[in-house]
Amino acid sequence: MKNKVIKGVLFSCVMSFIIGCSPKKEESPATVVDTLQIKKEIQAKEDQFAATYNARELKNIGYYADDATSFSQNRAPLVGKTAIIESLKANIGSSPKSNQLSFSTIEVFVTEGGNQVVEIGDYKVIDSTKTTVNSGHYISLFVKRDGKYVCLRDMSTSDMP
Repeated sequence: MKNKVIKGVLFSCVMSFIIGCSPKKEESPATVVDTLQIKKEIQAKEDQFAATYNARELKNIGYYADDATSFSQNRAPLVGKTAIIESLKANIGSSPKSNQLSFSTIEVFVTEGGNQVVEIGDYKVIDSTKTTVNSGHYISLFVKRDGKYVCLRDMSTSDMP
């Protein structure tokens, strides 16, 4: 009996030693996300969007995903890139050519791995005398597809009456 107890204790000690000394599994390192760089990248997308809009060349806009949805005040959601671009064309057609649109990225919230980004920003439309004719805020959800961010959802609201 005494021999069984000693063997049991010895076995437990050896197993504890083996388990304690075995190499630990290394966890895969978390992907480091450079939020500042992503914010610059998103601002560059906004600048490109504004330049394309101001030049009235919406056929070349690469901002939206094909399956994007855009939400605005006083209208049903625009579903699909084609519907969004048609609405933008209508907006351009009803505004003076001298009006200029600009966007400012205030902050971004980046998911782990950087595959999704929520952007909060504001926009401004000025006329030829640099007078603000419209301004407001927006929120956009970007997803990374084929290595580039595209807008999947956006929503805006005007500050103007």
